[in-house]
This record gives sequence, structure tokens and C-alpha cells, in this order.
Amino acid sequence: MQYLYNDGESYNVMNVETYDQYAVSKSDLGDAIKWLKENMNLTLLSFKGTIIGVDMPNVVELEVVDTAPGIKGDTASGGGKPATLETGAVVTVPFFVNIGDRLQIDTRNGNYVKRA
Repeated sequence: MQYLYNDGESYNVMNVETYDQYAVSKSDLGDAIKWLKENMNLTLLSFKGTIIGVDMPNVVELEVVDTAPGIKGDTASGGGKPATLETGAVVTVPFFVNIGDRLQIDTRNGNYVKRA
């Protein structure tokens, strides 16, 4: 399946083999919503027509849209700061990350992996 868009009420996906489109509810997708980006491929696990799970890529690449500016010398302290990604998810990133940076995020635990 390929995630297409959110129309405000449901998340629309398309079967890439048949081009059939389906509306999926927010509750069916669960935490995967935090990492969904248009045109992303994912696998919907279903049983008797009911979605029971979502299999996401292990790592996604997302852009930072908001974070506090890094301060010189902060890189040595080893801490982190919150950053809002293009999907709306908030993750903890190293101090050297800035707005506009593209990051790799682990979808299994929501952790920063590295700059892309």
C-alpha cells in the first residue's frame, strides 16, 4: 500500500498493484500516523477485512520544521532538544540539529538515528 493523503477524516491509501484506493481511520493506523509522509509505502495487516496492524519502514527520512537554535559548545554536553518534524511528530535530537535539516528517524521507537 502507498499512503496518499489525509482528508481530515481519514487517511487514504492505494494498492500499488490494482490502484484501488481505501480510506483508513486514524485508530486503525495507531502510532504510525506520526511518521506518515505522502507517497510512503507501508503494509496494512488485516484479518477478515479489519485492519489489525501497520508495518512501517524501520527508518523514515523527515525534515525538521521547528526546533531551538543550537548554541556553540552544546555539542559536547551530549544532551538533546525537542524538534518538530514535518509530520507533526516531536522527537529528541542532538543540539547541532537545525530547522531544515533532514533526519532519519527509527519508526519502531521514535528515536533520532542520524542526519540524512
